Amino acid sequence: MLRLPIENTLDREEKIMAEWVERKISDIGTVVGGATPSTKKPENYKDGKIAWITPKDLSTFSSRYIERGERNITEIGLKSCSTQLLPPNTVLFSSRAPIGYIAIAANEVCTNQGFKSVIPNENTDPLFLFYLLKYNKDKIEGMGSGTTFKEVSGNTMKNIVVNVPTDKKVQEKIAAILGSIDDKIEENEQINNNLEQQTQAVYYKMFSEVNTVPVELSSIIDVRDGTHDSPKAQATGYYLITSKHLLPFGVDKASANHISKANFDKINERSLVETQDILMSMIGTVGLISYIPYETVDFAIKNVALFKTSHTPELAYYFLCYLKSERTLQYIEKCLAGSTQKYISLGELRKMPIYSPTNDEIREFNYLVKPMFEEIVSRTYENTLLAEMRDTLLPKLMSGELDVSNIDL
Repeated sequence: MLRLPIENTLDREEKIMAEWVERKISDIGTVVGGATPSTKKPENYKDGKIAWITPKDLSTFSSRYIERGERNITEIGLKSCSTQLLPPNTVLFSSRAPIGYIAIAANEVCTNQGFKSVIPNENTDPLFLFYLLKYNKDKIEGMGSGTTFKEVSGNTMKNIVVNVPTDKKVQEKIAAILGSIDDKIEENEQINNNLEQQTQAVYYKMFSEVNTVPVELSSIIDVRDGTHDSPKAQATGYYLITSKHLLPFGVDKASANHISKANFDKINERSLVETQDILMSMIGTVGLISYIPYETVDFAIKNVALFKTSHTPELAYYFLCYLKSERTLQYIEKCLAGSTQKYISLGELRKMPIYSPTNDEIREFNYLVKPMFEEIVSRTYENTLLAEMRDTLLPKLMSGELDVSNIDL
């Protein structure tokens, strides 16, 4: 059980409250932009060793510390534009498309123009700065301007006012409390990643060399899709899940729109999601997979494929590994249509080739992988609770409502 030393044994009268002051971001760190070397010149990228980060790199990044992005650049590329090397512990903050992705540089990195990064000064704890910007994300986003998409300028970022403790030790205590939660979340994610690799290894060993003629997917699993309409959003109600809300195990409801019960029921006439079903994104970033472990499902789906493995639960883990296998991902890539935005049709999904395993094979496979998947689901659920705890503490700690000045860490 994770224990957080929020309360101190000292009487309230004996506590010395931490002093908080208003500061511009430029007072607590140096704001730095980025740039993109010309992509028309191979020498800017080929065999590059310099980590170069874009907002896209953070779109699926769930940890705090980032070492590199999808692409590196060369020394020639670095010198060819206005991007610059940022030291370790620089807090990266995406300033457009979208605003508010945050990470900490684990080593020297540079970024494209989609960031207004902050190099903390000597009186600012880097991890505290990370949580400070996370806490002020909505405020910073509200200061953005632009017609096509909102962007936060360097000057705007420098002049945003935030509240900070004058004592760096108080900053470090706040960061340590929130950081201890994220440490456990990231540890669980690492364990889950390792377990998923093990399940994929079992799948590969058992089924990669099978030479039997495959069958069409729809012959063994019911395949549907969610609505293609756009139900009216409302303040409360049921959640509408799209591809951007898919998580490996479950869905992210925090940013999902709410819809009425009437729309929820209408969508679910054809695409009711149940426990042990599997979802897959069908448009945009195609192929994001989500296994649904919840006992109660309170959401409907839009532009998302639905594989009704709840109807054949003995095949759920087998099919989950099948969808995540390299061979299946390559097959899906070949089936994509669309020029502006890629998508895969329901018909193509139903025709996907799959080996139909024997009962004995499925029994053996489930015997090996079921404990791993159950452990993954358990740790995923724990992470949900930990994230809720962190997000509850964040505003209380960052506003000074919870005083930590007398806590010994």
